[in-house]
Amino acid sequence: MKRLLTFVTTLLLASNALALSLSDLSQQDTASGLKDALTQGARAAVEELGQSGGFSDNPQLRIELPGKLGAASRTLKMMGMGGQLTQLEDSMNRAAEAAVPQAQDILVNAISSMSLGDAKTILTGPADAATRYLEGSSREQIKALFLPVVKQATDQVGLAQQYNAFAQQAAGFGVVEQSSANIENYVAEQALDGLFEVIAEQEASIRQDPAAAATSVARKVFGVL
Repeated sequence: MKRLLTFVTTLLLASNALALSLSDLSQQDTASGLKDALTQGARAAVEELGQSGGFSDNPQLRIELPGKLGAASRTLKMMGMGGQLTQLEDSMNRAAEAAVPQAQDILVNAISSMSLGDAKTILTGPADAATRYLEGSSREQIKALFLPVVKQATDQVGLAQQYNAFAQQAAGFGVVEQSSANIENYVAEQALDGLFEVIAEQEASIRQDPAAAATSVARKVFGVL
């Protein structure tokens, strides 16, 4: 009985220590740890996607033609008639891979600008809370950098201009959304979606396994969760 009471007491003390540890974190530690982990995740995402095959070799992120055009292109490919469509999709994915490295400086600056107050709220939020905060504060800036890079890459393929002309007509019939009727805009948005999806995966991974964090302060902060 005495051993049981001792064991229960030890568990209670450990539980109290864990419960207090989050509130005991200084705002500075919380912000520093979160920024370190998010910077780590952002750089890893840029490195993963900003290389040859980053999008095209990833079945979850590979960019295909939008809406019903995508469904039609898959049918044509199965019929052996999708050579030009495959060429266009390959060019879209290469454009996204070329654009992604442009995001790193903006992502790091947005992370650095995170306030102390925001950090603690984000830390105790959902598994992708930091990523969504980062997306909200940087997506439009990154897109502005992506667009000219994507345009330069897709202009090298004559089909890009054909896509824009055809997609504009298709949008009028509801075959594709208006936002997808311009190839540069479509590819930039798809590249952004993929980038923040991978950052969210990196964030969730660190939350689940704090030991994977690159800095001691990040391991300390996420360890108390």
